[in-house]
Amino acid sequence: MSEQQQTAAKPKNTRTLVGRVVSDKRSKTVTVLVERRSAHELYGKIVAKSRKYHAHDEKGEYKMGDTVEIAEGRPISKTKSWVVTRLVEKAKLV
Repeated sequence: MSEQQQTAAKPKNTRTLVGRVVSDKRSKTVTVLVERRSAHELYGKIVAKSRKYHAHDEKGEYKMGDTVEIAEGRPISKTKSWVVTRLVEKAKLV
């Protein structure tokens, strides 16, 4: 019986992405830019693709320039269905 409880407590496999915070102006929300590099289907050249995600930041602790990990979750608003899970790297001061 304890084996069933352990498997039930195991977290679901959710999608996670790592990106850079490009905006922290909204309340409890950060905009994360995720960049991917992939080969072009026909020519084989490495092409950089990027996409912005709105992620939930409950405490407002992540600032512009930070590298964070975001995980997919339930829809929180019209455009926000990702949650910031951890800080990968703090922004460097210039």
